[in-house]
Amino acid sequence: MKSKTSNKATKLNLRDFKSIQMRTFWITSLAFFLCFFAWFGIVPFMPDVVKDLGLTPSQKWNSIILAVSGTVFARLLIGKLCDKYGPRLCYTYLLVLGAIPVILLGFVQTPLQFLVCRLFIGFIGASFVITQFHTSIMFAPNIVGTANATSAGWGNLGGGANRLGMPLIAAAVISFGVADEIAWRYCMVIAGVLCFLMGLAYYFFTKDTPEGNFSELKERGEMPLFKKDEASFASVLKDYRVWILFFVYAACFGIELTVYGTMDDYLQNRFGLERSFAGNLVLSFALMNIFARTLGGYFGDKFGNTRGLRGRVVFLAVILAAEGLMLSFFSMTTSIAVGILFLIAFSLTVQMAEGATFSVVPFVNKKAIGSISGIVGAGGNVGAFFAALLLKSKSAVAESAAISSTSSLGEEAVKAAQTVASASAVSAGYFVIGGCILIAALLSLTIKFASSEETVSAKLQVADK
Repeated sequence: MKSKTSNKATKLNLRDFKSIQMRTFWITSLAFFLCFFAWFGIVPFMPDVVKDLGLTPSQKWNSIILAVSGTVFARLLIGKLCDKYGPRLCYTYLLVLGAIPVILLGFVQTPLQFLVCRLFIGFIGASFVITQFHTSIMFAPNIVGTANATSAGWGNLGGGANRLGMPLIAAAVISFGVADEIAWRYCMVIAGVLCFLMGLAYYFFTKDTPEGNFSELKERGEMPLFKKDEASFASVLKDYRVWILFFVYAACFGIELTVYGTMDDYLQNRFGLERSFAGNLVLSFALMNIFARTLGGYFGDKFGNTRGLRGRVVFLAVILAAEGLMLSFFSMTTSIAVGILFLIAFSLTVQMAEGATFSVVPFVNKKAIGSISGIVGAGGNVGAFFAALLLKSKSAVAESAAISSTSSLGEEAVKAAQTVASASAVSAGYFVIGGCILIAALLSLTIKFASSEETVSAKLQVADK
């Protein structure tokens, strides 16, 4: 159903595959899923990669950091490109070009080549910005938060589904006679080919807006001039609300990336879990993206519909604070049963916070949604970068001290001391990160909207009912 004054959809009808709004929703969600599937596709195979390429512990950590670092620059750039060229062309080029380093990862022979590919594969993480931009211009204000959160949550699911999907692809590859130790190479090539094909599908089966592609709108004189776009981008950079949301997204999505990226080893070191059980546990939390992020957008819309834009901000602050508390409590527990409860609560609140963030983003500056989405989205990767650096530094110092103090006691004693030291260091890091999230929650309350912005938002919501 669409409003009388706009072609934007006012309902998220998941059974609709024909309307341009819902067809775009499904395709952009699937494209996002495949990008995240490929982005983190190597994670389940890291033990094989370490053996195959001879990676050192430092190189392994650096690959994690590089994978999220490349995304920062890509997200900052892609938002501006979306405002100028439209999401359809931007996604097509991102998927087609991004498939290249994914495929090349299957052919690397040295640690340096592996690290370079990981850096450039990180660029496809910019897919998030395009998905959020595309759903923002396809859905009306009364439902845009839910649409953004659902597409993003299902896309993020790709980062967890690869833990199950990649081993299944590897098993299929091995059944054709490929050696176990090199199956990961074939899996990355397959993931790259899927991204390439998705890029072609995006070009042929989506449109930039409900009214048509940007090129068509420009021909009809319905697009703003380039100079106006530049002025709008300058105003985005000067808007303090954008940078607060940048920090907020660093405190939710950035932390989710880092926590899930380090959780396997932490659960093994802290609680003595088997690798397979720890991996499946982390996968189950990642699968919460099916509904948790949608809940954040849904409640953001509910608070927005009843209490205006300020209601969206207040809900964001509350759920963000809950996220910080859950992570801090988790870091202090030594019981696996209690730890799982706090980890469930953390997974729920961190994903809801991500959805709530992008229920606010579309209302900051409607003329520059792409640029704002790019900046805020980049904040997530900046948060992941600094959180990973914090955990790496704490872990490296603790493990070095443990090794030096037990070097004369034998290899088993050194390994045991190293495990304990690593768990304690990461635990302390999680607690510090929890405190930073609480600061972000307080800072989010400083986001204000002018009375004119509240009025415009209210009128749009009335028109869409």
